[in-house]
Amino acid sequence: MQNIVELLEEKTGLKSQIITNILKLLDEGATIPFIARYRKELTGGADDEALRSFEELYSSTKKLLERKEDIKRLITERATLTPQILQAITEAQNMRVLEDIYRPYKEKKSSRASVAIANGLEPLANILQSAKISHAEFLKIAKTFIKGSMKSVDEVIQGACDILAERYANDAKEREALRNMMARYGTLEIKKAKNFNEKGVFAHFIDKSEKVAYIPSHRYLALMRGVNEKELSVKISIDIERIEQNIKNYKIPRNASDLHLRLFEAYKDGLKRLLLPSIEREIHAELKEKADFQAISTFGKNLSQLLITPPVSKRVILGVDPAFVSGCKLAVLDENGNYLDSSVIYPTEPKKDYENSKRKVLELVKKYNIKAVAIGNGTASRETEEFFARLNGEIDEKLNYTIVSEAGASVYSASKIASEEYPNLDVTIRGAISIAGRLSDPMAALVKIDPKSLGIGQYQHDVDQKLLEKKLYDVTVDLVNKVGVDINSASASLLAHVAGIGEKLAKNIIAYREEKGNFKTKSELLHVKGLGKKAYEQAAGFIRIKDAKNPLENSGIHPESYAVAQKLSKMDLNTVEIQTLSQSLHVGKETLKDIIFELKKPGFDPREELPQIAFKSGLTDLSMLQEGSFVSGVVRNITDFGAFVDIGLKNDGMIHISKMSEKRVSHPLEVLSLNEYLPNIEVISIDREKGKVSLSLKK
Repeated sequence: MQNIVELLEEKTGLKSQIITNILKLLDEGATIPFIARYRKELTGGADDEALRSFEELYSSTKKLLERKEDIKRLITERATLTPQILQAITEAQNMRVLEDIYRPYKEKKSSRASVAIANGLEPLANILQSAKISHAEFLKIAKTFIKGSMKSVDEVIQGACDILAERYANDAKEREALRNMMARYGTLEIKKAKNFNEKGVFAHFIDKSEKVAYIPSHRYLALMRGVNEKELSVKISIDIERIEQNIKNYKIPRNASDLHLRLFEAYKDGLKRLLLPSIEREIHAELKEKADFQAISTFGKNLSQLLITPPVSKRVILGVDPAFVSGCKLAVLDENGNYLDSSVIYPTEPKKDYENSKRKVLELVKKYNIKAVAIGNGTASRETEEFFARLNGEIDEKLNYTIVSEAGASVYSASKIASEEYPNLDVTIRGAISIAGRLSDPMAALVKIDPKSLGIGQYQHDVDQKLLEKKLYDVTVDLVNKVGVDINSASASLLAHVAGIGEKLAKNIIAYREEKGNFKTKSELLHVKGLGKKAYEQAAGFIRIKDAKNPLENSGIHPESYAVAQKLSKMDLNTVEIQTLSQSLHVGKETLKDIIFELKKPGFDPREELPQIAFKSGLTDLSMLQEGSFVSGVVRNITDFGAFVDIGLKNDGMIHISKMSEKRVSHPLEVLSLNEYLPNIEVISIDREKGKVSLSLKK
């Protein structure tokens, strides 16, 4: 087998020693967050994203090498592994090329060609392929093959042609040539299917075409949804005449006899019946894979931005889950995110009890000194916002509020996690707690919910679900460890994402905390049931103990570096010389830099450096808007084609990618981030009937 380190060196450009180091760490059970944060000298400073890409490449490369060995063995068992085939296998850079090489040797299901071969027609196919004898001579020879199930010359000749059709379709060079042509010059032709709805969401696709090479990923996923729902049919068209001319020019032997017409028909049959459908399926698979990757990547970046939204700290928060008939559920969380109280008000239709609703809210505000309100953006959100805007018009100290996405709140409220956390509360109150938590500490609240329920993706149900789940899990793990976790207040859901811990150990940590009280040192983790030295090594650097006697316990400095950190704490950190100090303390330069950073910023939380959530006390009305006016808003979702912005209306406004900048923007994530506050957005069009607003950032 080829050396995997050498192959990874070719594909990544990394030095072999770094590759060997990373593989050794992974093999020893080290987690990606731990390697990225605490083993920088061994990895060349690769971050978690680069390491995850490396891990995926390692996995795919390992599978490629294993498949090469399988194919060598299988071909040896079924035919002759010639030096030429062996070289082609060795040089194959991906599975597609490798499977093309192996294709002619595969054990196939019954086909027209396999039936013909079973009837002994392969010698006749070889004669036809050489095209050296005349058509008349060929017919004479063909008659000698009439036997068994072959009853006529026509059947015999058809069998020989079927063998050649399959040979043509299985030829690796022909497949690669057609694949390249279809990928570069193919066109997706879109037509109506049997369930097509003239007024449906796919109506604008009809009788249009898309270049295979240029179709945006989100549009391809939309098309395929239409195909799956049997509203659309999609076929890839290419210049067939050009391919047929190439067959005549390059596949028919020079100086061929008058058999060339029959040989051409055999190859043409192989092209249309076998090769074209096969390559079209492959192109669709590649387009789907590319579209999945793009959609999953966008979803991952959105989730990353959502999770790292700054918490609204040191404020008591009122969470509001809006509704009409059943009333708005209220939940109060203290400065640390702990549940205090709940209530229900009816400020909206049908009761529209403004006075009692006002009284209850103000009672809670006074009792708990509430400083901020989080209103869910679901049903009755607009009407509930109107209530708080009116309330603010009647009181001296404004009750600042913000609209938060309540996507997934109902999923959480009915979950096992919620019932364990709040066993005595109604599910509706749990929903209000989740909404308040998204303001108090977004990461802590959102890790309790399946990311696919958070309303921040595009076509998330159309993409590869296993890849999506892995991506979202990896993003969550990386962000949780980047921020760090307070072990004395974190839920089991949050602790489970800490490197080296997982669900079982997280529950054991909670059980230990409930029995023994708060952790005083990180080393106390070693007393938790099932938590050994390896798990401790992986987790310790990401754990925080806020009130510990040793301030290092509330930092991102790993306990293995405490001795170095204590020596550094006695120095003037603004004047130290990294190179010299690194040598004298026997510690890597990157690790040294990280320790110094942590010592300069004790208890550092990366979320603190991000723009804070914007609050408001009034509201926007659609009737107030005019084309050319300017509004402010918060980005709620980002897709490949644009961003949806909460500007205080019932529906979010939309900024198309073409309206985001005077310069060309390849993807909205280049210029916008989730929960970003945009102070000046131009209104460029209003559909008052549908309540839709188009926005622009160009001015």
